[in-house]
Amino acid sequence: MKWRAAAGFALGAVVLFGVAPAVLSDFRLSLLAKYLCFALVAVGIGLAWGRGGLLTLGQGVFFGLGGYAMAMHLKLADAGEGNLPDFMELYGQLDALPWWWRPFANPVFALAATVLLPMLVALALGTLIFRRRVRGAYFAILSQALAAAMVILLIGQQGTTGGTNGLTDIEGFFGYDLDDPVNQRMVYFIIAACLLGLLALVRQLMHSRYGELLVAVRDSEERVRFLGYNPATVKLVAYVAAAGMAGLAGALFVPAVGIISPALIGIVPSIEFVIGVAIGGRATLLGPVLGAVAVAYAKTTLSERFPGAWIYLQGALFVIVIAVLPGGLASLARLLRRQPHGRLEHP
Repeated sequence: MKWRAAAGFALGAVVLFGVAPAVLSDFRLSLLAKYLCFALVAVGIGLAWGRGGLLTLGQGVFFGLGGYAMAMHLKLADAGEGNLPDFMELYGQLDALPWWWRPFANPVFALAATVLLPMLVALALGTLIFRRRVRGAYFAILSQALAAAMVILLIGQQGTTGGTNGLTDIEGFFGYDLDDPVNQRMVYFIIAACLLGLLALVRQLMHSRYGELLVAVRDSEERVRFLGYNPATVKLVAYVAAAGMAGLAGALFVPAVGIISPALIGIVPSIEFVIGVAIGGRATLLGPVLGAVAVAYAKTTLSERFPGAWIYLQGALFVIVIAVLPGGLASLARLLRRQPHGRLEHP
């Protein structure tokens, strides 16, 4: 198993760092960087949902927290010391930088906040939810309501968050000009490296004692409680870890795309994250990554050809895959393997 895992990571590195930059144009490579950010979110959902049974329909909140934390720092860097970001001057509602913007001028604080801020929010929310033994559909609804509340908050604070437009026209990334294709490739390589590193970390977590305990909580929470473990703590760790991964994805999404807005973090994006994980195979390590990239790629290509019908195609794709392959696309290999009598194996 270790050799197979090492070979898989080596193949992934070759594809991401060798093949993709060689065969894709700068535009297509930037799109792939965007898709890989969604894959980072999917890895966390795979851990929380696939292993822990936590249907997280609000990951857009943590994605947005990481994205806004990074964008705030980059906007301050673009504006220069002592100046307001361009959108604050445009709307004319502020004469000075808000106090809660000021710490983000520090790059160390901003980088830490992209991951720690989503994790702290998840810790506070998860502690309240799991200790009250909220689970199943109720947990999913609460997480989705959080995403809706986050969007309303951002839109209502136009002078400090950019409102509906969000934070746009981000030009630099820690001193590097994002209009330069070379720097855009650098951002892609950073995202690809983070994805491989995160996959290795999550794989280690899944195969640890904690990973086994997380699966046990998913399958029989009461039995785990009778054995002396606290299921709330087990689920909380997975939820907080998934939030940190989403925050990291949001932070990397900003230099890759140059924008973060409420439209990218609301209910619909959160559901699309889950759809990608379900299509890829939520119970596997690589399935959520492949599913997230596939759904994002299909959305880009099919929405160009069928702009009015894409949402229906997405829904049909989700229904078909779940009906035919309950284990996602990752279970397709097992279905294709035939028994000696020529019958398909059951997944």
